[in-house]
Formats: sequence, C-alpha cells, structure tokens
Amino acid sequence: MKKTSFLTLALTGLLITLLTAFTCTNKTTYDTTGAAPVDHSIFDKLLKKYVNDKGLVNYKGFKSDVKVLDQYLDMLSKNPPASSWSKNEQMAYWINAYNAFTIKDVVKHYPIESIKDIGSKIQIPFVNTPWAEKFFTIGGEKMSLDNIEHGTLRKKYNDPRIHFALVCASISCPRLRNEAYMADKLEAQLNDQGNDFLNNPAKNKISKDESKLSKYFDWYKGDWKESGQSVVKWVNKYSTTKITDNTKIDYMDYNWNLNEQK
Repeated sequence: MKKTSFLTLALTGLLITLLTAFTCTNKTTYDTTGAAPVDHSIFDKLLKKYVNDKGLVNYKGFKSDVKVLDQYLDMLSKNPPASSWSKNEQMAYWINAYNAFTIKDVVKHYPIESIKDIGSKIQIPFVNTPWAEKFFTIGGEKMSLDNIEHGTLRKKYNDPRIHFALVCASISCPRLRNEAYMADKLEAQLNDQGNDFLNNPAKNKISKDESKLSKYFDWYKGDWKESGQSVVKWVNKYSTTKITDNTKIDYMDYNWNLNEQK
C-alpha cells in the first residue's frame, strides 16, 4: 500500500473514533415512552419499486415519488423509537431512517454522479460532508446521518452487522435491499447482508493466502474486535472462502460513484 493511502486510512480511522466520542455526548430531547413501533410498509413498497436485486437504485423513480417518500420520512421524524420498543424494533427504525434519509438527500440534489458532490467542494470528514449535515429532525432534534450511524447505532447496539446494512448511496456500499428492515426479520436480513457483502467480489476479494477487503474492515476495525471477535472471525462467519490469521490482508479502493441503475 502506498504511504499516502496508508496515511489517509489511518486519519480516517482516527476521525471515526473521534466522531464516535463526539456524537455519543449528544443528548436526545424526544420522549421515549409509550409510542407504538413505526410501520415501515411505505418504505418497503418504494424499495420494491425502485431498487433492483443488485441493490442499484432508480433515483429518477424516487424523485417522481418524492411525496410518498416524504410521507414516510415525516412519520419517522414524528415517531422516534420509544424505550418500550424491542431492540430489533429500534435497530430496524434507525437503519431504515439512515437509508431513507440518504435517498432523500440524493434525490434532493439529483442528478449527481456521487453523494460526495453534495455540499462544499472541499469537504472535511465529519465536519461539512453530506453525512455531517443536519438536514432532518427526529423527535424535534436536528440530526445528521453521522448522528444515526456513530452516535446511535454504533454506540447503543454494539452490532457490527449494521455496516452491512447502512447504504451511503455508493457503489462500494453494501447492497441496498429492495425491502425495508423489519423487526421480526432483522436477524435474517442482517445475516443475509453479511453473506451478500462478503461473497461479492466487487466488495471483497477473498482468498486463503491474500485477501483485499472492504475498507469498512479497516475504518471500523474496533467494531469487529468487540466481544472477543476479530476481522478474521467476521469474514469467516459469512465468506464461503475462509481466511486465517496468516492471511495477508489489504483493502480495496472505495468507489464513491452513485449506486444508480443505468
């Protein structure tokens, strides 16, 4: 790996760690008692309509149906997770919220070639990127995509499989499912995402002696090591080709081009 690439990855990992610490200090202002879980059927229908089996998105279609998407987002904004919800109900809510608000952000600025085309031409990670912008509210609190990912999902639920489910509108992201995440199917959906992601050679090139993994495994290496786990164990949990601690591991370049149907 080139020295500049290594430095970029190291700085990215450090910034993610610092961001997690920062977002974890945020205090939510909404009431978390008594509300019934959100019905994700509106989003489910939109995903079935505008996302194909490869996870590529018809953003023109979403743009033509933006009023329906806004209806779902408005429901999310007014119905934050309650303490009475199960863990899976809460996680499904936050994963769907991340993916739905990401689609909304792309649709708002469409046509674009990359989500990174949104906002300032000079972007500082976690400061003025599309993920750092607080462009929506949940329970009356202004929030960003970073707040959902780092301040909520990574902080509260300690489940690295979220990295297989959150889709940042880019080619190197995991596949966007053409169905919403549902509490009663969440375990199966997350495991299916892991199988799909690890066995897709466009995302991870895995062999016993030498593997090139998604940069997620470097950017979030601390997540994969929680609870006695490791990158090797997580790869082997889903990959049909197994690796060992002796496998030489490098990381793939990240393709930020829009995950759009052509």
